[in-house]
Amino acid sequence: MKVGILGSGGREHAICEIVKNSDKIDKVYCFPGNAGTENVAENVQIELNDFESLKNYILKKNIDLIIVGPEKPLVDGIVDYLEKYKIKVFGPNKIASQLEGSKIFTKQLCQKYSIPTAKFGIFKNKDDSKKFLKKSKFPIVIKADNLASGKGVYICNNESDGEIAIDEIFEGKFGKAENLLIEEFLNGEEMSFFTIHDGNIFKNFGTAQDHKRVLEGDKGKNTGGMGAYSPSRLINNELEEKIINRIIKPTMKGLSDLGTNYKGFLYAGLMIVDNEPYLIEYNVRMGDPECQTILPKLKSDVSKIFLACCDQKLNKIEIQWHDKKSLCVVVCSKGYPDTFLKNVEIKKLDQLILNKNEFLFHAGTIRKNKKVFAVGGRVLNLVNISDDFREAKKNIYKNLKKLNWSEGFYRKDIGYKVIEK
Repeated sequence: MKVGILGSGGREHAICEIVKNSDKIDKVYCFPGNAGTENVAENVQIELNDFESLKNYILKKNIDLIIVGPEKPLVDGIVDYLEKYKIKVFGPNKIASQLEGSKIFTKQLCQKYSIPTAKFGIFKNKDDSKKFLKKSKFPIVIKADNLASGKGVYICNNESDGEIAIDEIFEGKFGKAENLLIEEFLNGEEMSFFTIHDGNIFKNFGTAQDHKRVLEGDKGKNTGGMGAYSPSRLINNELEEKIINRIIKPTMKGLSDLGTNYKGFLYAGLMIVDNEPYLIEYNVRMGDPECQTILPKLKSDVSKIFLACCDQKLNKIEIQWHDKKSLCVVVCSKGYPDTFLKNVEIKKLDQLILNKNEFLFHAGTIRKNKKVFAVGGRVLNLVNISDDFREAKKNIYKNLKKLNWSEGFYRKDIGYKVIEK
């Protein structure tokens, strides 16, 4: 069987690596891929917004299954487009993808179906937004409505912070903004909860906790994710039941009432307050770096799971996991998440000799003349699975010292809340 994976980040490299281990897979293509995917797949340089060229290539090469990694093609309707040509695709359709494509769509769904979430208001211009600030209790949360690569969320401690957020959103920092969202601040701890869906049923697909802030101690600017660990330290049977019954099931009911279903990964970003879950946001794909953290723990054949979802046969699949802890540390280019240098060579990659419990997933990299160069903000993901988080962390940082990439940086405290000092 031939499989194609859309995307070029660490998440897509992780999917490539896990998929290639399947007995069912003969060939993997990655569109457009990175320097890491090149080792396990054929990289194809087609832009993800060029649906027609993608479709023509998929049909020409008789690719049996397409797995969509990032959110933008999903929100733009890649699944609906490819399915018109009888191409099998793992991922939600355009309507269902509004769960991530519009935060307001999701908030209104929460309101209608009594899904626990922060109280919120929707604002269409700067003036009304800023008037609301004057009577707000701080801190508050201000969000861009549209896709923002995980960065369009501001936690504002005062009116001045709020005005900066409002100006940046309405002035187009995350694309054209017709609305923004202002929410109450929930004082708890964030957790990522994953499910996998076939349009009829869903199954749990692990939990993780992500470190979004660029600086140690979870300080500084928001990023796409500096590292993660799985499972979450917060998960327990009672909380899991609450998440499924109060959040996931009502969301599926809401989509069903809109005349659609959900197929693919669903990532619920939650705030846990005294063992009570509140929905912060949905992502309609695996998280990054949570995907890199969770997939290495999977014991089952992932290609069979993807196919079962496409064929609405997930009920016939048992998803099995290794009983391990997993930790991921992201290496970034200096300057990220602001301005950073591109086309910087990464040397000493060949000095990382990894065992079966160690993984290196590329993100913003390319290969030129047999050398690897950093071209993105988040560049590499080092992952280790072990019996405990402390051991996993120790093994990762040992490899980071060997790598010793002077043009990059990483947080040295990933997993600090779950690793006793």
